Parts: sequence; C-alpha cells; structure tokens
Amino acid sequence: MHNPGSVTPERFPAQEYFADGAQFIAGRLTKGTSGRTHAVVDPATGEDVCTYELAGTADVDAAVAAARAAFPGWSGATPGERSDAMHRFAAVLAERADDFARAESLQCGKPLKLTREFDVPGTIDNTAFFAGAARHLQGQSAGEYSGDHTSYVRREPIGVVGSIAPWNYPLQMAAWKILPAIAAGNTIVLKPAELTPLTSLMFAQAATDAGIPDGVINIVTGTGKEAGEHLVGHPDVAMTSFTGSTAVGKRVAEIATATVKRIHLELGGKAPFVVFDDADLEAAVNGAVAGSLINTGQDCTAATRAYVQRPLYEAFVQKTAALMASVRVGDPFAPGTDLGPLISHVQRDRVAGFVDRARGYARVVTGGEAPQGDLKNGAYYRPTLVADAAQDSEIVQSELFGPVLVVLPFDTDDEGIALANDTPYGLAASAWSRDVYRANRATREIKAGCVWINDHIPIISEMPHGGYKASGFGKDMSAYSFEEYTQIKHVMFDNTAVAGKDWHRTIFGDR
Repeated sequence: MHNPGSVTPERFPAQEYFADGAQFIAGRLTKGTSGRTHAVVDPATGEDVCTYELAGTADVDAAVAAARAAFPGWSGATPGERSDAMHRFAAVLAERADDFARAESLQCGKPLKLTREFDVPGTIDNTAFFAGAARHLQGQSAGEYSGDHTSYVRREPIGVVGSIAPWNYPLQMAAWKILPAIAAGNTIVLKPAELTPLTSLMFAQAATDAGIPDGVINIVTGTGKEAGEHLVGHPDVAMTSFTGSTAVGKRVAEIATATVKRIHLELGGKAPFVVFDDADLEAAVNGAVAGSLINTGQDCTAATRAYVQRPLYEAFVQKTAALMASVRVGDPFAPGTDLGPLISHVQRDRVAGFVDRARGYARVVTGGEAPQGDLKNGAYYRPTLVADAAQDSEIVQSELFGPVLVVLPFDTDDEGIALANDTPYGLAASAWSRDVYRANRATREIKAGCVWINDHIPIISEMPHGGYKASGFGKDMSAYSFEEYTQIKHVMFDNTAVAGKDWHRTIFGDR
C-alpha cells in the first residue's frame, strides 16, 4: 500500500495506493471476487485514474462475518477504551489530511480548497466528537417504580451495521455512518458508491493503523444491485443506514423489512431559500450563490428554490446572476478555482436536460451551458439561474443535484412559507429576514429537519442532520445520531427475599 503522507504528484496516485485491492475486510485490503472491474474516473478530465475489482456477494458475506467476529470484543470494550482508540484515529486522520483532500478532489471533482477547508477538517472534527461521545452514552436513572422492584434502562449496541454511502461527500458520509456506530460499540460494513471508493478505504485503513481492531470497520466496494442489496438483506446485519435518493431509499426499506432490521434513511432534498422583503439583500445574494453552488450543487441541503418577496425580486435576480457569472469554473487542483465539475458526464447531461426543458416555460438568466476550451473534456456546467418557473414545474419540484438555482416571487408571508413547504422533501431550508418574529415563524412552520436563519449550508458535529417527509428519518451527527445506533433494554429485579411472590399471589392467589 502507498505510504501515507508521501504524495508529491499534483493529483493523488490512486492506482498505486490501492494496488492490493479495493475491499477492506478484517483489517486488510483485498481484491473483489465478482469477476468484474470498475474504473474511478477523474470528472475534471474524463480520464480513468484507477481500476479495481468489484465486490460480489461472497465479499459481502466475508465482511459481515468479520464484523460479526469482531463484535463481542469491541462491544465488550469499555467506553474509555473505545474513546481512546477513536482519539488516536482522529490524530492519524490529521496526519494524513493532505492525502485525504487530494484523493477526495480527484474522485469527486471538488476544488482542493473545499476538501482542505471543509470536507477533511469536518471529518476530523466529527471523529473527535464521537471519540468524546463514546464515554457519555447513558440510560435513565434507576428507581423503584413498582413496589419492591428496581428498574433501570441500558443502552446497548445493536450488532453489525450495514451502511450505504453516496458519491457526493464520500469521506464525510463514511464518517457519518461509521463513527456513531462504532462509538456505541457496534461493528460495521460500509458500501461506498462505486464511483468514489478511495477515501472510504483510506478512512478504514487509518482506523486500523490507529489501533481500532480488525473487523470493526469493513468496506465493500461493489454495485448497489449486487453488493448493496445483499448487504441490506443479510440476516446477520442488524441495522441498515442509507444515504441517497428517495427512490433507492424506498427499495432499501423494502429489502430491510423482510428481516425486520432497524432502518436509518437520509434521502433527497429540495431546499427552499425564503427571502422576505426586509432581508439584507446583499447578504441574501451571497448566501444564495454559496448555498446553491456548494459542491457544484451536488448537496441534498443545497439551496435550490429561492422564493423572494416581490419588492426585492428583480434586484435579487439580477444581483445573483451577476455574482454567479463571476464564479471561476475550472480545474479542481488550480488555486483560483471556485467550482469544479459534476461527478460525471451522465450527471452533467441530466442537469442540462432539466435546464434545456425549462427554457420553454422560464427564463434562463445566466449559465445554462457547458464551458468549452480547456474544460470541454470534463463534466463541467456553468452556474445557472432560472427565473419565473411555475411552482408545479419539474425544475422546481424535482431534485437536480447540480449548480442550478430557481427563483420565484411571492407576495405574502403566508404564501412564501406555503411555497417553501410545497414539495415532497423536507431536509433543509433557510429564511432571510431582519425581523425576529418573521424568522421565528419560519423556523416553526417550514417543514424541514434544519432551518437556517440568514445563512444556508453550515453544519456542526454537535447538532443533528436529517429530514422530514420524503427526505427520510433518523439523524446523522450529534448525540441524537449516537443514540440511534443503540437499542434500549429495561432491566428490572425484585428486591425481596422471595422473588416473584407478589406477582404469583396476584395471578394465582395464595398457595
């Protein structure tokens, strides 16, 4: 395996790093056994950066068996022992931060400044948070709630967790799945997206190098249809956690139901961005551009629908279009780049299709095209602003996952909030106003798992992330996430000399 920390080429040497395979099972890299290969493609150039053997069902079985074998030892460790191992894990991640940043930029097309300043530091912080949280898992107080019986509640690990992560934030999503699960004493098998497996494998290797026991964290890199569905349906997997589209989430739930396992779903989003007429216009414009273009718009919490009260509407459209036009699209490894490519040409063409169809019923104010010249071979698409679309149009209702913001006007506060809630999704939203009462109303009435006020997109390890409605259920990050990876047991014992005497008398009478 490539020596961490010795990367000198501009782009990450993925083929060298993963020469031993792209499955991480029982503490080592191995090759997949499906008989098929897959290429990781640099979306900035369209070129293959490495090829690996995909996992088959046998690899999933081996990974689950490794996790099951590791469970008694890991779950039996004290919270302090798990915490110490995870603190060492955070330190190893920090030592290898530049490797992680380059690998994430290479496989995703993210600007290097984004992975260095956001993705990697956020992952290290999340690891440190759950390292501390491992020592603070508590039940309820003990007490005598029924006569001479003492009761208390235990929180216990569930067992083997099978998780599936998406391609838009592969490192952070791996962390969000793995960290709360192992902090609570579970073991895990994670299937990353086959497009972006590199940093998930590096994450597992770093954990092993930090002293987390073999088999606690396992990675299988295969297709959703083969490896993913087999993992979700596996009888030895006690819980499934999935992040991805709502359509696939429904399929995950269907498969998991057959074995009655716990399900955690973080699904699609279509975040509204509501600008009231007393908002700071310049702040709202800056927030809209940053919030809609983060990760080239491939973010389920990205601002996608801006509802602007009519007195500010045209000024907002023009100022936002001008700021979008100044965004520098280019090579993710170039220092001046603001916006990289989409994950693939397929995704770029999908986004372009939405915009092209919208030309028949809305204004494309800026963008709406792929750049040419030096960028023509990459999956690039210019930042795009669409105005005046109807509320029931596909570009307003459907999740695009690209650098596109749609702007619509509204007249009354009631209308603005109603429009914000008028999609099947409910993951995130923001409201912009100087009026504390307006802002407070928005936080109450917008149906979403997170509502920002005068900002859009920041997240922190201490606070939960998760949705309402078709955006799924369950929380990532925070103590709420930690508790989701536990099961609750009521313990009750009789304090008298003759166990069960009172219940025996009640049911059968004196003997």
